[in-house]
Amino acid sequence: MRRGLNRNYSEVTEFILLGFRTVPKLQILLFLVFLIIYMVIIMGNVTMIIVIKMDSRLQMPMHFFLRNLSYLDLCYSTVIAPKMLANFLNNEKKISYNSCLAQFFFFALFVTSECFLLSVMAFDLFSAICSPLLYPVQMSHKVCAQLVTGSYIFGFINSVVHTGFTLGLHFCRENQPDHFFCDVSVLNKISCVDTFVNEIVLFILSALIIITTTTVILVSHGYILSTVLKIPSTQGRQKTFSTCGSHIAVVCLLYGTVFFIYAEPGATSSPEQSKIVAVFYTLITPMLNPLIYSLRNRDVKDAVKILLCGKWSSW
Repeated sequence: MRRGLNRNYSEVTEFILLGFRTVPKLQILLFLVFLIIYMVIIMGNVTMIIVIKMDSRLQMPMHFFLRNLSYLDLCYSTVIAPKMLANFLNNEKKISYNSCLAQFFFFALFVTSECFLLSVMAFDLFSAICSPLLYPVQMSHKVCAQLVTGSYIFGFINSVVHTGFTLGLHFCRENQPDHFFCDVSVLNKISCVDTFVNEIVLFILSALIIITTTTVILVSHGYILSTVLKIPSTQGRQKTFSTCGSHIAVVCLLYGTVFFIYAEPGATSSPEQSKIVAVFYTLITPMLNPLIYSLRNRDVKDAVKILLCGKWSSW
C-alpha cells in the first residue's frame, strides 16, 4: 500500500493552472486587459525608480523607501504576470513542479517584504513629523539601509517557512490548482494529505505579520495625527495629510486583500472570488502605487514632469 502511495505521489511533476475559465474570445480580451495593466506597472514603477535615483531633490529617506517599494511592486508582479499572460494564449496552461514552488517562493518573499517596508515607511513619517530635530540621526542612511534589509530578511524567512511546508505536501493525481498562479492556499486544497498543520502555520504567520506591521502603522499615524492637529498653518496640515494619505491608501489596498486571502484559516470563499481578490494584490496594487505617490507627492510629481519634459524636448 505504501509503495502504491509513493508511486502516486511521484507522478505529479507539473501543474495545470486553470486560471480564469471563460470562453476563448473572452480569454483574448482578458489577455489584452492584463497586458495593459502589466505595461502600466512596468512603466510606472520603473519611472519612479529612475526619477528618484536621478533627481538630487529626492534623496530623503522617504524617497529611498519609495524606490524600494517600486522595486518590490515590479518584482512580485513580474513573478505572476508573464506566466498568467502566457496561459491566456495557451490551452495547456502547464507549469512544472519546481517552477510552481519557485513562483510561490519569490511571490511570498516580495509581498512579505513589502508589508514590513510599509511599516518602516510609517515609522519614517512618524520620525519626520513628530521628531524633526532628531530625524537626521534616527533615520540616517545606515539606519535606512538596515531597515530595508530587515524587511527583506523577514520576507525571506516567511517565504522559506511556507515553501518548506509546501515541499512536504503530496498531490497524488490531482494537479489542477484552480487559480492563475501557484499560491500556497490553493496548493493546500488540492493536496491528498492532511494540511491542517500547513493551514495553521499559514494563519499564524500571516496573522503575526499583519498584526505586527499594522500596529506599527496605526501607532505611527496616531502620533502623526496628534502632532498635525497642533500645526497652526492650514497649508502645513494639508501637506502632511496629503503625504500620510498616500501611505494609508497604499496600506489599505494591499492589506485589505491579503488579509481576506491569508488570515482566514480554511477560508470558504469561492475560487472565482479568490481569483478576483488576488488580482487586486498581485496586479492592481502595484499598478496604483506609483500613481498614488506621484499624484499626491509634489516633489515626485515635479521630478516626473521635469524628466518627461526633458525627454520630450530632446526629441
